[in-house]
Order: sequence, then structure tokens, then C-alpha cells
Amino acid sequence: MTPYSDYIKSVIRTVRDWPQPGVNFRDITPLMQQKAAFRKLIDSFVHRYQEVQIDAIAAIDARGFIVGAPLAYELGASFVPVRKKGKLPFKTLSETYKLEYGEATVELHADAFNPGNRILVIDDLIATGGTMLAAANLIKRLGGEVVECAAIIDLPELGGSAAIEHAGFSVFSVCEFSESE
Repeated sequence: MTPYSDYIKSVIRTVRDWPQPGVNFRDITPLMQQKAAFRKLIDSFVHRYQEVQIDAIAAIDARGFIVGAPLAYELGASFVPVRKKGKLPFKTLSETYKLEYGEATVELHADAFNPGNRILVIDDLIATGGTMLAAANLIKRLGGEVVECAAIIDLPELGGSAAIEHAGFSVFSVCEFSESE
């Protein structure tokens, strides 16, 4: 957690029963609509990583891009998009992961970074952890070192952060929500 964690959490909107009954959607658009909140959000990540060697920010499609691009700029790192299958125009590596009903695939350009580079994986939210783990595994397959898997929000009751840690990756989130919040 960061000095701004409670404030950032208070700005995130919860939309109950969306996109289906029983789901609490954590809407980060208020963070981007309020300039002070967005600055505090980016600053939370900058303060955590400013003294850590990071060569690239691997941001997950699409909401991870919102945080990943300004963070890469602030840290003087490159920006690497981790995209949904079929969205990258060059030679790619792909990783498929399980969803509640079916599978999904993410891809990374084969030349996204150099072997041995230190990579921070970032997304907006950790739920079951499948997308984040797939991205981290792609980075390892390309010879990168995953510094940490980071997100704005963690939903620990869904088990994603525990699964990521169990796979050997460090996890950081700015704030977390329980299902009852």
C-alpha cells in the first residue's frame, strides 16, 4: 500500500451487478477524470519503483496502458504492450490462459526487449491472475526478468495475487477491495 492508497480507493467507483448479476465492477474512470487522483495514482507507482532498475514496463491490454505509459515515461523505461491475440503486427510469442468459461491469449512482440532486461508487469486489476501470469510467463520465455507484477486494484478473495505469488512473482497493488465493499 502507499500513502495515497485510501484516497485512490475512495475515488474508484463500484458498479454493482455489472456486467452481470453478482459482479462488482471496479470502475477506474473516476481516477482518470480527476487530475489530482490520476497524479496520485501515477505517483504511487513512481515512488515505489523510482530507485529500482526497470528497463521496461509491460502493460496489459487495455487498461494497463493507461498507467503503463506515463509510468514508463516517469521512470525512463521503455513501454511494452502486452496485447490480446491478433493485435500486434510483427512476429509474436503468445501465451494462452484459462478463463472461467474458456480460454484467452495474450501476445508480445518477439523483440519487445533484450534478454536480461528487468521488466515491471502492470495492469489495472488483479482478479483471478490469469492475464498477469500469462504476461509474466511470456516475459520469462523471452529471457526477461519480471521485477514485479503490479496493479491499481487487487481483489484478493478471487485468488489472483496468491496464484501469481505461488508462481514465484512478487505482487504489488495500490489498493484492494473485498467482495463485500
